[in-house]
Amino acid sequence: MIKKAILPVAGLGTRFLPASKSIPKEMVTVVDRPAIEYVVKEAVAVGIEQIILVTHSSKASIENYFDRNFELETTLEQKKKYDLLAEITQIVPEHVRVISVRQPQPLGLGHAVLCAKEVVGDEPFAVLLPDVLVKNDANTHDLAQMIAQYTQSKAAQIMVEAVPEDLVDQYGIVDVAVIPEQGESQAMQGIVEKPAIGKAPSNLSVIGRYVLPAKIMSLLEQTPRGAGNEIQLTDAIAMLQQSETVEAYRMCGQTFDCGSKLGYLKAVLHYGVAHPKLGQPFIDLIKELKI
Repeated sequence: MIKKAILPVAGLGTRFLPASKSIPKEMVTVVDRPAIEYVVKEAVAVGIEQIILVTHSSKASIENYFDRNFELETTLEQKKKYDLLAEITQIVPEHVRVISVRQPQPLGLGHAVLCAKEVVGDEPFAVLLPDVLVKNDANTHDLAQMIAQYTQSKAAQIMVEAVPEDLVDQYGIVDVAVIPEQGESQAMQGIVEKPAIGKAPSNLSVIGRYVLPAKIMSLLEQTPRGAGNEIQLTDAIAMLQQSETVEAYRMCGQTFDCGSKLGYLKAVLHYGVAHPKLGQPFIDLIKELKI
């Protein structure tokens, strides 16, 4: 069972400027809570018990959000605002630990994952990119299915989703001999970064969820700097493929790229209309605006 998840949150969020100049992009709210809380809850829902934030000195507000705030809790209790008190004390269940390690230099996703090596130890782990929200229906949970597949096959899992053929040049695209059905995995032959339209091996893009063996850490230590002069996780995965099977898991749910402004607005709409308290008033507002 996978018990640890790495969330790389040290990035500068340049796609979300000017807001991210002073607010970590992960702390921008989607409806009534920060985007990163949705990602943490996604991990907790599948049995993750240790959330490892790979962070930066400018991101202290993320660590603070998942910590207790005694003064606020006391004030809410004194004012008998018990509903709000319950909300802020139940952001993370008591059995789940949120810890942080620093990424001293911006050297890429692979380097960020490597920064958590000492915490991960010899255990397999998940990586969740907090820019991406994954929305599932009540009957499916993609991360849970990835973990179940890893447990069964011991093959690293890379979550992918189908994208329009004319957009493949904007993504990392996996090369698979057989296109998997939704909710299933197939062995990968490789990953092609932003292939030319018409030359892509598939239309399945990598979307920011991984289940990886501990061995990937030693491979990351050997990975030279690649694209952008950074240590790339995809390069280490390519090295892993030389000795082990790596599988592409085709997701069932829907993703929102909250690192981009339009993706963020899409997330607000979708999560807004589904909100248990605000959903119907929000729908009424949309109708009123005649959008």
